Amino acid sequence: MPLTGNSYGGLDSPYFTTLEELDLWAAKPTKPLDAVLEYVPRPPSSKTRGKLLVCHDYKGGYTESPFSMAYTFNFWAADRRLHLVSNFSHHRWITAAHRQGVKMLGNLIFEGNRDEDDCLRLLVGRLPKSKTGPARPAPDFRSLPLSPHYARLLADLAHQRGFDGYLLNFECPLRGGVEQTRALAAWITLLVDELKSRIGSHAEVIWYDSVVITGQLAWQDRLNGFNLPFFLSSTSFFTNYTWSPSHTDRTVEYFRSLAQTASHVAPKALHDIYVGIDVFGRGSHGGGGFGAYKALEHIAPTGMSTAFFGPGWTWENTQDMPSFTWESWFEDERRLWAGPRAGERVDVPISPPNRSGELACEHGAFSAVRSFFAHAAPPDPRSLPLHTTFCAGVGRSWWVDGVRVFQRPGRDGWTDIDKQTSVGDLVWPVPLLAWEGDDARTDALPAATSEITLDEAWNGGSALRLGISAPGEEGEDSAFRCVWVPVQSVTVTQGKLYEATAVYRIEQEDANVDLDIALSVKVMTSPSTYSDGFDVAPQSVSIAPLPGGWTKLCIRFESSTPLAEPTLHAALGLLVSIDFDPAKAPNAPLDGTLSWEVAATFRPLPILTLSGAEDANSAWPLAPSAERWFPRFLYFNIYAQRYAPGAPANLPFELAGVKTVTFYVQGVTDRGEVLRWDQCVFIDVFLP
Repeated sequence: MPLTGNSYGGLDSPYFTTLEELDLWAAKPTKPLDAVLEYVPRPPSSKTRGKLLVCHDYKGGYTESPFSMAYTFNFWAADRRLHLVSNFSHHRWITAAHRQGVKMLGNLIFEGNRDEDDCLRLLVGRLPKSKTGPARPAPDFRSLPLSPHYARLLADLAHQRGFDGYLLNFECPLRGGVEQTRALAAWITLLVDELKSRIGSHAEVIWYDSVVITGQLAWQDRLNGFNLPFFLSSTSFFTNYTWSPSHTDRTVEYFRSLAQTASHVAPKALHDIYVGIDVFGRGSHGGGGFGAYKALEHIAPTGMSTAFFGPGWTWENTQDMPSFTWESWFEDERRLWAGPRAGERVDVPISPPNRSGELACEHGAFSAVRSFFAHAAPPDPRSLPLHTTFCAGVGRSWWVDGVRVFQRPGRDGWTDIDKQTSVGDLVWPVPLLAWEGDDARTDALPAATSEITLDEAWNGGSALRLGISAPGEEGEDSAFRCVWVPVQSVTVTQGKLYEATAVYRIEQEDANVDLDIALSVKVMTSPSTYSDGFDVAPQSVSIAPLPGGWTKLCIRFESSTPLAEPTLHAALGLLVSIDFDPAKAPNAPLDGTLSWEVAATFRPLPILTLSGAEDANSAWPLAPSAERWFPRFLYFNIYAQRYAPGAPANLPFELAGVKTVTFYVQGVTDRGEVLRWDQCVFIDVFLP
């Protein structure tokens, strides 16, 4: 739930700027952040296309505030193997990525002369506080001593904060030359080993093309013998972004010349090489921005992966313009990643002149970033519940079960990436409709539009607004038309039973048209190709009518056709047959921390039927059979009420001048259920 006021508490030691600060953090007891969602992978892909790395490097640091609307990232379905690199202090970004089955990496960066000492300390370990030395000097020259100390600490940090590895960026010279770079390459293998031991086999360490084996800072723009040892020690390699088109083919040729018996941490493939693109266009082929697709046209055919550096360009490039709004930025972001809508124009920058000796290359019309990558669905809901309120991670208000309970004054808003969910990867920004139940129809499909609206929601801060229009027709065969509207992709396991619910409200309806809406699911072979393959059973929703004209739909489904793969892509969609205002009061100053615990209860136990000590049947049913039965929560809504013994809840109340305040904590489960008031907790707080 968004915060009132204008200040908030952050993490203790959100990041470190020196290794000494990392040692100070490690000296204090810490426990993993329980608010960070654990990583659950998407199913493995059999496709050989490259991966996508989104590397966020925001100007002036990460400046998002919970009291204004800021940059967010919402295109998680761009590729099955998308990763996102961010500063690891941002636990909300980590949760948003993990919710989509995407890894989040921390950035370990050394820049300039000030970090040269730490580049050495990283290898030799924590400096001793006492006089010390070897018990007996070595009789011959030995290399730089190598300590696993900081590899262990960095793995501990990743485990405590919940992220999945590191991008290593050494942008300062290593004065120790080959001796130091050799030790560094060996240290990277220690880091990989510690990470996999601490957080799991999915851990990654990506080396950025910077220093070379001589210790010089010399970007190569490709993989070659000068940076090969760092690639072999890491899990992946990220080239600099000032490459010429010929560099992609040269990298592929060089990689294929490598002996596969080389001392790799793990076997390498072409998609372990990320070719850099700078969205700001600093020496990047195509000029960056809406010309970045020209660089992608060179990378995609090779099977190598792409590192998209600085995607905040869409925000930073326009944020100082008088006409700038969050909505105008979101449209630019949508055009870059998902493409223009019908009739829209994208202004592609003029490419910089070719470098000396560089051959001219021709490029076609603008292509969206996601068109170069295979679509990817979130993890199986049996492992990680899938819930979406179509929230981009920002808003101006907050709704609970269709009722607005919070609103920022004027056009101010809030940002909380932790509350971000999918925005409907199959319906936004362009719905793809299909006739339902009649493959022979050749008439034009209804026109459809979709948008993420911040003006209304069921829960959270936004909703999907879907518009469908079609011209009327005459004739008996025109009385009934049914269209399929795919909304959200999902990964399911064959033979398993699933339940899906949807809540909708008809905003505007033609009085001369009878409109029916149903929830359904189909097998998805591509974002535009669907087929039947599920047994779908509608479920009765035994609850009181929802407020504000909202309606809930519920189905249960399981696959009906055996397939070769144990998991398959499905699409949840719709079959369409064609205010409360909070009391205003100034914020009363109040410092403190609310804490609470969650608990589960069981239904009454029937009479025990245990026949005796040898009875093999359990005296009562075991814990529910679902893999994760204990309730988990997306977030908690917190309300404050003037204390009045025996009075019913009537929120909110003006708090100025009162001595006792009752706080109500209302959980929202990871399946989107808002707990009833009799399931919530109150906390009385006595003010000084």
